[in-house]
Amino acid sequence: MSFEIPDHLLEIRKRVQDFIESRVYPVESQLEERGGAEAQAVMKDLMEEAKREGLWALGHPKEIGGQGLPFLDYVYVNEVVGRSEYATVALGTHSLQDSIMLKEFASDEWRERYLAPLVAGEIFPSFAMTEPDVASSDPTQLRTRAVLEDGHWVIDGHKWFTSGADRAAYTTVMCRTEDDAPDHDAFSMIVVPTDSPGYRIVRDVRVMGHYGGHCEVRYEGVRVPESHLLGPRGAGFRIAQRRLGPGRIFHCMRWLGQAQRAYDLLCERANERVAFGKPLGEHQQIQKFVFDSACEIQSARMLTLHAAQKIDQGEEARVEIGLIKVMGAQMLHNVIDRAIQVQGARGVTEDTPLEGMYRRARFARIYDGPDEVHVMTTARRILRAYQVGDGWDFGLR
Repeated sequence: MSFEIPDHLLEIRKRVQDFIESRVYPVESQLEERGGAEAQAVMKDLMEEAKREGLWALGHPKEIGGQGLPFLDYVYVNEVVGRSEYATVALGTHSLQDSIMLKEFASDEWRERYLAPLVAGEIFPSFAMTEPDVASSDPTQLRTRAVLEDGHWVIDGHKWFTSGADRAAYTTVMCRTEDDAPDHDAFSMIVVPTDSPGYRIVRDVRVMGHYGGHCEVRYEGVRVPESHLLGPRGAGFRIAQRRLGPGRIFHCMRWLGQAQRAYDLLCERANERVAFGKPLGEHQQIQKFVFDSACEIQSARMLTLHAAQKIDQGEEARVEIGLIKVMGAQMLHNVIDRAIQVQGARGVTEDTPLEGMYRRARFARIYDGPDEVHVMTTARRILRAYQVGDGWDFGLR
C-alpha cells in the first residue's frame, strides 16, 4: 500500500482544508456556545456554504443524497475535516454512520421518513449506549430494557453521554430485548423519536467545565412501534460493530487532523518566541518536542491507513483498529500537550484552540471503548493466534 495521498484526492482535500481554514476557524469561538441562537445561525450558514461549494456529505452514498466518495478515499479527506471539531457538522459528515445504519437496517417506513432529511442536515441523530450505573466497557451489563407489547416496544432505562440528544430528532437506543439468549444475542437497537412521551432529558452533562450536548436521558415507559427496530431482534451488537469499526477509523483520521493543527502551532511558536537569548526552537528540549511529535503523528497515520485498507478489503481488522484507537488517542493528547507547553500561558487561553482540543483529547481515551479494554481484547486476539499456531506477523511476512 502506498501511504501517499492519491492524486485524484489532492484537489478535494485542498478545497476542504481551504473551507475549514477560511470559513470555520474564524467562527469557532462563536460556535463554542453550542446551544445559543447565534451559534445555530452561524452553523446553518456554514452548512449552506458547504452545499453551494459541493463539499457537503462527501462520504455518504449517492443513493441517499451524498457524493459517494469510496471509504478509503473519504478516510484521506476526513483527516483534513478533523482540523476543526465543528467541521464535521459544517460539512455534513456528522451523520455518516447513522445514515448508513438506517440505510442498511431500518424499516422502509423509517428510511422514507428520516433518511433524506438526516443526510441533508435538516435533522440530527443521537446514539444511546452508555449508562451511568454500569461499566459500559462491558456492554453486556446494560440494564435498559425493551418489551414488546401489542405491536409496540416499551422501553425503560437510564442512559447518559447520549451526544446531541438535546437537538436530535431521534435516538438509536441499545437495550436488552431477549431474556433467554446469550448476552451478545440479547440486545437490540431501537429508534426512538426524541418527542416520544416518556423520553426525558435529565441534563446536559457538564464535561471538563463545558456543556457540549452529552445528555443524560431517562426512558420511562417509552412506547414506539415494533417497526422502529433496527435489523432483527438480538442483532444490536452485530449492528454496533458495523457502525463502530469504520467509525473508529474516522475518529483516528480526525485526530490526525487535530494533531497536525496542534503541531503547526507548536512549530510556529518555537520559531517565533525568544527565551534566554534565542528562539525556543534552538533549545534542545523543544527540539525533542518537535521530534517526538513528528514520530508519533506519522506512526499513528501509518497504522490508521493500514487499518483503513483492511476495512476497505472487507476485513474486520479488529487488531488493527484496537492498535490505532489506543495509540491514536495517546498521540493526540501528547502532541496537544507539547503544543500547549511551548505556547506557555497563551496555550491555556481562548487565544488558541489548544485548550479546547486538550479537553476533547482526554475524552478520546474513553469513548468508543476505553484504552484498557482495547489493550486487553487486542492482546487476547494476538495471543489466540499464537495458541493455534498461526502467529501474528502484521503483514510483514
